[in-house]
Amino acid sequence: MIDKIISIHGLGYIGLPTAALLTEKNFKVQGVDTNEEIVNKINDGSVHILEPGLQDIITKSIDLKLLTASTESKIAEIYIIAVPTPLIENKEIFEPDISHVLNVAKDISPLLKKGDIVILESTSPIGTTKKILEIFQQRTNVSESIYLAYCPERVIPGNIISELVNNDRVVGGINKESTRIVADFYRIFVEGDVVETNSETAEMCKLSENSFRDINIAFANELSLLADNLNIDINELIRITNLHPRVNIHQPGIGVGGHCIAIDPWFLYYHDPQNSKLIKAAREINTNKTEWIQDKIQFAVEVYFEKNNILPKISIFGLTYKPDTDDLRNSPACKILKNLQETNKDIMIVDPNVSIFENTKTIGSQEAISNSDIIIFLVKHKEFADQISTFNLKNKIILDFVGIT
Repeated sequence: MIDKIISIHGLGYIGLPTAALLTEKNFKVQGVDTNEEIVNKINDGSVHILEPGLQDIITKSIDLKLLTASTESKIAEIYIIAVPTPLIENKEIFEPDISHVLNVAKDISPLLKKGDIVILESTSPIGTTKKILEIFQQRTNVSESIYLAYCPERVIPGNIISELVNNDRVVGGINKESTRIVADFYRIFVEGDVVETNSETAEMCKLSENSFRDINIAFANELSLLADNLNIDINELIRITNLHPRVNIHQPGIGVGGHCIAIDPWFLYYHDPQNSKLIKAAREINTNKTEWIQDKIQFAVEVYFEKNNILPKISIFGLTYKPDTDDLRNSPACKILKNLQETNKDIMIVDPNVSIFENTKTIGSQEAISNSDIIIFLVKHKEFADQISTFNLKNKIILDFVGIT
């Protein structure tokens, strides 16, 4: 199998690291992305996402001619689909948008040959893999002789390369032979267990994992609201509660972002709203936590204005959806910033992993602190935690929502 050419569609946070990892196993990889800027950057040996170890692998794979990138599909033996599956808000329900996935299926169907492998890695609603099969059946005469399966990733930005290798994977094929063939492919580079099942179970497994995490985060966020109303220190409460041998409450945050936990639960709710009430409630709690923080910030601004008859200068520390990455996808910090900018334009942004946000350049910590009246911590980047003892926060209003100070 090592001599097969792999085509990876979607060169984002999953597709590009996967391509890099496969080149390390001496596979020849053809990356495909609709963004020409990303394609050109990769062909020049650069990366467009911050991920430890990724740049070195890409540089090497380009030099060895094991990786090329293009905006057009090319013939291969293994096709991996790793394109986005966003949500579309439709009245009171969020609908999964799988158009990117289906467009790739239509694009590669004329290229398919007997014995080819097609793998869907994009987070998808249940039944998507079989919809791909239906496209193949309509557009090619070899649909019955290809191997098609779903295999979701289970990685976290900042540690993707390691987790692609070490985490367990689940492979669900449209039939047992597809499951076996695709599972054997993953066993070439995955050191964790590769668990075999059917496509619908694998699809629901991915959605269940992130819905479980969302519910646990929602519990912590709801506790933080209760504790605030009761004037109880939430961090002390959680620390003491977690001394129970069977309790492990998460730390509360400012909401939930990223492309998985903030989205995947809606995929399940979309399938069966009547039996997804807890899943929906968790989504609403985590969304409301962001709005609660916006209200807290607005109150502090109003108090400052009443006292000084001038709007405060504000610095926002952290924009990404999680610490120590450059990933802004669905970031609640970005939502909070945009909300604040509607009434206050004098806002400084500090994030060591983001150089510019919507035409606004980020600045250094010390510069922001010295020129701020209100300092708001929204993301617990390691750099902030390491430097906090050097910050001169005297006479500053501090709003720390992530436990840095």
